[in-house]
Amino acid sequence: MIPGKADVKVPPVKGMALGVLVGTLCGFAVYGFIWLLEFFTGIFFNQSRHLLGFMQQYYVVLLPALGGFVVGPLVYFLAKEARGHGVPEVMEDVALHGGTIPVRVVAVKSLAAAICIGSGGSAGRVGPIIHISSGIGSAVGQLLKTSPHVMRDLVACGAAAGVAATFNAPIGGVMFALEVILGEFAATHLTMVIVSSVTASVVSRILLGNSPFITMPQFAMHTPVELFLYGFLGVAAGLFSWLYIKTFYSIEDIFKSAVNVPEYIKPVIGGLIVGVIGLFYPQVFGVGYEHIEMALAGNMTLGLMLVLLVLKLVATSITLGSGGSGGVFAPSLYLGVMLGGIFGITANYFFPNVAVSPMAYAFAGMAGVLAGSAFAPITGIILLFEMTNDYRLILPLMITCIISYVICSTFSGYSIYTTKLLRKGLDLEELRRPDVLKDVLVCDVMSTRPEYVLAVHTAMKALREINHSRHQGFPVVDLDGTVIGMITRRELRWATLDNQENTPVSQLLKREVIYVHEHEPLRRAVALMSRYGVGRLPVLDNNKRLQGIISRSDIIRAYKKIDRHHYEAEEKEESLSQPRQFNI
Repeated sequence: MIPGKADVKVPPVKGMALGVLVGTLCGFAVYGFIWLLEFFTGIFFNQSRHLLGFMQQYYVVLLPALGGFVVGPLVYFLAKEARGHGVPEVMEDVALHGGTIPVRVVAVKSLAAAICIGSGGSAGRVGPIIHISSGIGSAVGQLLKTSPHVMRDLVACGAAAGVAATFNAPIGGVMFALEVILGEFAATHLTMVIVSSVTASVVSRILLGNSPFITMPQFAMHTPVELFLYGFLGVAAGLFSWLYIKTFYSIEDIFKSAVNVPEYIKPVIGGLIVGVIGLFYPQVFGVGYEHIEMALAGNMTLGLMLVLLVLKLVATSITLGSGGSGGVFAPSLYLGVMLGGIFGITANYFFPNVAVSPMAYAFAGMAGVLAGSAFAPITGIILLFEMTNDYRLILPLMITCIISYVICSTFSGYSIYTTKLLRKGLDLEELRRPDVLKDVLVCDVMSTRPEYVLAVHTAMKALREINHSRHQGFPVVDLDGTVIGMITRRELRWATLDNQENTPVSQLLKREVIYVHEHEPLRRAVALMSRYGVGRLPVLDNNKRLQGIISRSDIIRAYKKIDRHHYEAEEKEESLSQPRQFNI
């Protein structure tokens, strides 16, 4: 941020208080969402059994479709941001909107995800919990009118609290918030995020109990030679993570290509397909934590693991790709435990004296697929370590997660979260790369008194109004205040010379409006100007109403201010480091 514009640091005492507040609210929110999920699961799988008893066991085919029948319109008409797996939307809000998450999204996400998963949709509850908890952190920031930088930290507090309360893993929550949501490990974020994560974990233990969400058998590494096998497991997890990402978005593309089907009907179709799969293999329904426990306990055959590995991948991709609401975090664990179990049983068959505990590889596989698909190796290591609290498995976890991350990032380049943003035209990895403008927002340098042209005015009248302006491009504003495009002085002159002087400006627009939001990084404005060859961009709010305008000259001035500040700081540091001479 340009020096002097705003104070981005929060006093430690205030930061701790905010962390406690967000953590407490998120702890109760997680408890409420789990209750809501169990409530809808009971309605669909218990009550519906009596209502649809004439269908015998075939009634389960209709359950995910019925859930989609409710979720589709709910998301489409009330909050489209609640569609899908949630975490990319939080990352986008942090990167582009200063951490501002609309409150309605939290409410709709809670209801939509609970209905989708409760009706048998193959999705996880962690993604919705992260979205909901991040929304609570954002709501606190909006209520207190904090700066965008503090708002981002509050969103990270919410994400950390959500993961901590769900898995009873406060350190894992912190790692996820820093590694995935913020994309950086900085001391400035730590106080609030740690306090929030710990508080949510305490609240969760009081409300949900002190036991972990999954009962983990005790595993041990019997010989150092096993580390080589865990390395090969890391390779397998990395390749499968890449396949997971490709399959997920390929199936989403299939549903998107069905342009003749209304968006709010697609979840019904996806639910019907998942229902058919679930008729034969009900293990794909819902989150599937109980099946993860079965696999870890060694109560699944190799053949069943192979089938569930494929079917869970397809069912999750269909549920969320068709427009359902849920997460991909828990499915990553599910797929990882099946992959690791297959690897462990195979390794035990060929190397019985080395791979003595086959299901230990299932446990490491959970961490490996999570690390590879989410590009979060530190989170995978810490989270799974906290779930067992057994230091003996830390080396296998580290080897599996790091290799999986390296393999998947080599083949994919983008995680299952950032791929969704990339498909929307947002390269989050590019935004996160170091830059002198990384902390400068559009609102720091934009002009708040923009000159504009009314859409209803004729070309001649508009040209007369801007006659004394020094600018060359102007936003075109409709009567309700909405910006519908940009027009240049040259385009208006050509219109008057082409016998179009009486044509309304709205009919002269040749391209879709390109704009930025006030809380987006300044570097995004630079990238848009370069991509589209324009010299200025309107700054709009969420309703596309004009808030300001930013030009190349504004960006140049920002660079100069930062350079001058850095130069003065270096001069001061250099003067302090020079030996001082005293005349005696």
